Amino acid sequence: MDSEPQNQPNSTSDLVKELEAIKRVSSKTGVKYWTARELQSKLGYDTWENFHSLIKRAMESCEESGVPVGQHFRETTKMVPVGSGASRSVVDYFLTQHGAHLIAMNGEASKPEIAFAQMYFSVQTLKQEMQEQMTDEDRRIALRDRIKTNNRKLSAVAIDAGVTNQRMPVFHAAGYQGLYGGLNKADILQRKSLPQTEDLLDRSGSTELAANDFRITQAKDSIEKKGKVGEAGAIEIHRDVGREVRKAISNIGGTMPENLKPEPSIKKIESARKKRARLEAKQGLAQLPSPEQQ
Repeated sequence: MDSEPQNQPNSTSDLVKELEAIKRVSSKTGVKYWTARELQSKLGYDTWENFHSLIKRAMESCEESGVPVGQHFRETTKMVPVGSGASRSVVDYFLTQHGAHLIAMNGEASKPEIAFAQMYFSVQTLKQEMQEQMTDEDRRIALRDRIKTNNRKLSAVAIDAGVTNQRMPVFHAAGYQGLYGGLNKADILQRKSLPQTEDLLDRSGSTELAANDFRITQAKDSIEKKGKVGEAGAIEIHRDVGREVRKAISNIGGTMPENLKPEPSIKKIESARKKRARLEAKQGLAQLPSPEQQ
């Protein structure tokens, strides 16, 4: 049996941070995954032999549930140093979230790390299930809120790079022009037969919102890495990032954002939801007994 690890987490939040730190995301599929060798120490296992036995039990559980093992456990190799500058190849595994969850569920219950990990992966699985059950309206609202937050961050980075408040509209317009093939927001609204008073992103669908969010986050990261590029430099970087996102859409055979049809107003959807919530709350209150009836 493994001895107690020296770097045992002090709390659930400590282990959560460690599991998040070693989480990876496939650049091709967007799937979250972990490697067994990195997960081993986080779950309190000092020896690979014991942890490998745990992986085998988890794989058996996966097979017994009727789920193909290969979808969640993929054997690979890893080079490890053996001294004097030499290294050797050892067995490792790529684990999906479900695979890592099964490992935690089959681990030694006496280990506090296992209990924490079971909780962590259960929560992550629940979040994923909730995300998959989201309606398109929910996804649009969530993406729109995310864009608002990320746009504020992008503006802050642009100011640090040298963009003045007066030129901030030009900076943001450059990103749109890059992504929308040279069109500015007024052109895009006209192309979509929307009034000029409309907020473009408020009328965008999930796909269009996701493309804009990617443009915004990538522009922020690019400008942040390059530092004090000056006003003209930041504007050009934003335009170039928009062009690259557009090129990626073209490469995968996607529809250009200016050709995506407009969707119902997010503001109106949120307003209707708030009105419905107030009505439901009022109706619920009416069903409660009055003080005299208690």
